[in-house]
Amino acid sequence: MAKLKREDLNQLSIEDLKQRLHDDGDHLTKLRFNHAVNPIDNPSQIRYVRREIARLKTELRKRELVSAK
Repeated sequence: MAKLKREDLNQLSIEDLKQRLHDDGDHLTKLRFNHAVNPIDNPSQIRYVRREIARLKTELRKRELVSAK
C-alpha cells in the first residue's frame, strides 16, 4: 500500500474514499489479529494503516463540510 498524497486524495470520489476506508479498516483488523496470534515482521505497518485511515476520514469530513455550506 503506497502512501496517499493530498493530490491523490483530492482526485478520488467520495465512493472511492469510502471503499478505501472500508478496505483499510479490514486490513487493520487482520493486521492486529495476526500480530496478536503471531508477531508480524514489521509492527509499524499497524501504525501506517491507522494513519491512512485517519487521512481518509479527514478528507471525507472536509468534503462533508464543504458540501454543507
